[in-house]
Amino acid sequence: MKNNMEDIDKLIKETLTQEEAKFYDDLDEQNTWQMVGGLFKGKNKWLLVMMNIMTLVFFGLFIYCLVQFFNTETTKDLLKWGLGSIIFLLGVSMLKVFAWMQMDKNAILREMKRLELQVSSLYHKMK
Repeated sequence: MKNNMEDIDKLIKETLTQEEAKFYDDLDEQNTWQMVGGLFKGKNKWLLVMMNIMTLVFFGLFIYCLVQFFNTETTKDLLKWGLGSIIFLLGVSMLKVFAWMQMDKNAILREMKRLELQVSSLYHKMK
């Protein structure tokens, strides 16, 4: 299957112009670190920066609540600090899930662009 995919990629690159071929190479599959770096490019860069700052704030507050939870002795305070810990940990989790969904969206968009290039290439080859 790998050789078949490489043959298809070579066939597509032959039909593309040099600029289109470079664009096609940029759409190659990314590793996790490249996908994380891709979150900070584009129109929503500011949103992801703010979300990461909020993630750090929520994590710091989670640690603070956890320390207070283990240092208290009354049941009322245990409930208060325990609930605070859970809320801030859920906040961190939700922000991370959103970031992973953005990475998945970017991967899907990249694959759609590859598919569009392949369809365009095949169309021009059939002409």
